[in-house]
Amino acid sequence: MKPLNGSPILTVSIPPHAHCGRTFKQDALETIIALLPAVFFAVWHYNMLAVRVLALSCFTAVVTETICLYFMKREIEADNYTALLYGLLFGFLLPPAAPWWLVAAGSSISIFMGRMIFGGLGSNPLCVPLVGWAVLAVSWPDLMDFDMTMLASELTYPLSQLKNFGPEMLDEYSLKSLLLGFQLGGTGAAQAGAVILGGIYLLARRIIRPDIPLAFIAGVAATAAIYYLVDPLEYGSPEYHLLCGSTIFGAFFLATDGPSSPAGHIPMLTYGFIAGALVVIIRVYGIYPDGVPFAILLANLMTPLVDKIKPAPFGGITNIHLRRRS
Repeated sequence: MKPLNGSPILTVSIPPHAHCGRTFKQDALETIIALLPAVFFAVWHYNMLAVRVLALSCFTAVVTETICLYFMKREIEADNYTALLYGLLFGFLLPPAAPWWLVAAGSSISIFMGRMIFGGLGSNPLCVPLVGWAVLAVSWPDLMDFDMTMLASELTYPLSQLKNFGPEMLDEYSLKSLLLGFQLGGTGAAQAGAVILGGIYLLARRIIRPDIPLAFIAGVAATAAIYYLVDPLEYGSPEYHLLCGSTIFGAFFLATDGPSSPAGHIPMLTYGFIAGALVVIIRVYGIYPDGVPFAILLANLMTPLVDKIKPAPFGGITNIHLRRRS
């Protein structure tokens, strides 16, 4: 169909169509590869505890999806690695010492309630791993508490120290030690430096666009800077908010979840910045030390509204396309 009056609003041609070459399987596999540095760091810090949590979470996710597809009388899709990826992402959020039944319950809830109940691949309105995490966080808060479950560890949880004792307690954490993962937190999510490497890999391979991660980080940094400027003796500095907890992991791997995040350029920036700002607000006023999971879930709920900001017509030529051609 030719554009009317020279205005390219909607352009559709007859088949055969050229395929861009990307598949769900390839994207999932590339994302798993990007997570491997954090997996190695998690095993370095927690040894077999990390292996147990991550392996059980992945196994349970794949089995749960297979059982759901069987009862839905649909083709088994375990070979596209998406369930494996969601299981790994969920395992990253759990304490390394989480009991096995908690890991299995959370991973199965993530796949069933976060994904399959909405229709399966590509239909989830919320980030799948965060659905299971939220159920566990409100149902078994003690078992999801890093300080309570990791009493035998020499590491401490900086966000809990910040909330309970003030920002002066953060002086014992150097930025280098935080980058190397010397802090309590999610099994893989607290490995900030390794997660940054994985995020750079995703950007370099164009698996994700930089809009959401950069806007998310900007939202965290700007909001934390405002609080810090108001009262530096009460609130933590931006660099600690960025490197402590699961901030970087959320920016690159959770907020960018395709089905639950917006598609347009400006909606992506808006969505990422709102999610980042919510992280600091929840950390300051909420009862949970790390506000990343709930911040992203709330941003997911805003996605349909945010997507209405300068929506691009399906098949049409947008300003982004025009800039790329120039």
